[in-house]
Amino acid sequence: MSLIFVDVEAGPAPGSGEMSEFGAVEYPSFATFHGKDASSETFMAFWAWITTVSKGRPIFVSDNPAFDWQWINFYFWKHLKYNPFGHSARRISDYYAGLVGDWWETQSWKRLRVTKHDHNPVNDAMGNAEAFQRLENGER
Repeated sequence: MSLIFVDVEAGPAPGSGEMSEFGAVEYPSFATFHGKDASSETFMAFWAWITTVSKGRPIFVSDNPAFDWQWINFYFWKHLKYNPFGHSARRISDYYAGLVGDWWETQSWKRLRVTKHDHNPVNDAMGNAEAFQRLENGER
């Protein structure tokens, strides 16, 4: 499996707003993809990138998949009639809450980001992947 950390800049939801751009980072290689729009060409390139960097089934990971996944799912289905991530995603905050044994502790992991969260979607996805790596290495 490959973990693909994704961040989307958009709002408020597919059908009632627009997605301006998105970023993705494959873990553990930290290879990046920057989707600069929601065009068919961008999503075909994203799919090709996923197949190139993934070792097995790609797993969508996000700070907030309830938001980010809906956009990626919508545009994959719109343009390719297929979503390589399937119908599920993983939330970093839930993983962290499980690691520390506290259902309500969902935000402290963000201090482990190395790359600053600045709403550049590649930077934001990178920071989340870096924080995840630090969690995997035992930091809490």
